[in-house]
Amino acid sequence: MLKLQKNIQYLLAASVLSLGLLGCNKASDSQPKAADTSASSIEQIKKNGVVRIGVFSDKPPFGYLDAQGKNQGFDVEIAKHVAKDLLGDENKVEFVLTEAANRVEYLKSNKVDIIFANFTVTPERKEVVDFAKPYLKVALGVVSPKDHPISDINQLKDKVLLVNKGTTADSYFTKKYPEIKLQKYEQNTETFAALKDGRGAALAHDNLLVLAWAKENPNYTVDITTLGEHDLIAPAVKKGDKELLDWLNKDLEKLAKEGVIHQAYEKTLLPIYGDSIPAKDLIIE
Repeated sequence: MLKLQKNIQYLLAASVLSLGLLGCNKASDSQPKAADTSASSIEQIKKNGVVRIGVFSDKPPFGYLDAQGKNQGFDVEIAKHVAKDLLGDENKVEFVLTEAANRVEYLKSNKVDIIFANFTVTPERKEVVDFAKPYLKVALGVVSPKDHPISDINQLKDKVLLVNKGTTADSYFTKKYPEIKLQKYEQNTETFAALKDGRGAALAHDNLLVLAWAKENPNYTVDITTLGEHDLIAPAVKKGDKELLDWLNKDLEKLAKEGVIHQAYEKTLLPIYGDSIPAKDLIIE
C-alpha cells in the first residue's frame, strides 16, 4: 500500500533529482522537437516514436517521483495506457516534469504533446488549451494546524494563506478574496514546507490533495473541505489540435469502459482515501 507520508519524505530529494532529470533524463527538459509541418500531430508523434506527456513530480498521489526517481501516481497510470494505445508500448512515453504555472506554456511551446498534470478545467484555461474528457472531480480545500484551525474564510483576515502559483486556489482567492494576503510558491513541496514552518496560517489547494496530506500529517486538519464550485480535472492538448483531441477523447472513453480508470483509482487513490471518499465522488467513468 502506498504511504503518502513516505512519498512526501522523499519529495525534497526527488525534487532535487528532478532537476537532474530535467537536464539528462529521458524527457524532462528536452528542447521542442522540430515538427514536420506536412505531418499531422499524431503522425509526428509516431514519427518521433514517443509521446511527451507533462506530469507533476511533487503532487502525490496524482503525480510524483518515488524514491527511485520513477514517475508514479493516478495521472501517470492513465498516461501510460494512453501511450500504449497510441504507440503500442507504454514505455514509449517521455514524462516531462511540469509545475502548475507552466502547464499551458509547455503545450504552447511544443515541449509536450499532452498534459496529464491534475489540470482543473476553467473557462480561462479553455481559451488557451483544449481539454479532453474529464476523469476526476475536485473542489478547493484549506488545511491548517490543529492547534490553530481555520474553519472559516473570515479567519484568514490579516493572515497569510499559502498557495501554488497558477493553481485554481491562486485564481480563486485572488478574485474572490483580494484582501487575503497570498504567499505563492512554484512547487507543492515548497508550499507544504512553508505550512510546516509556520510561514502561513493555512494552505489552500485541491481538496483531494490536502485531505490526503492531512491524513498522513495528523497535526493538521482540513476544516474547510469544499470551497468554491466543484470542478473537473482533465488532460489537455495544444489549442486547435483537433486530431489529437478527438483521438484522446475516444481513447479515454475506451479506457473507462475497460475499467482502466477504476484500476488506477484502486492502485493509487483508494489506499490514501479508503472508504472516506466513495469512488463515485472522485472519478468519472
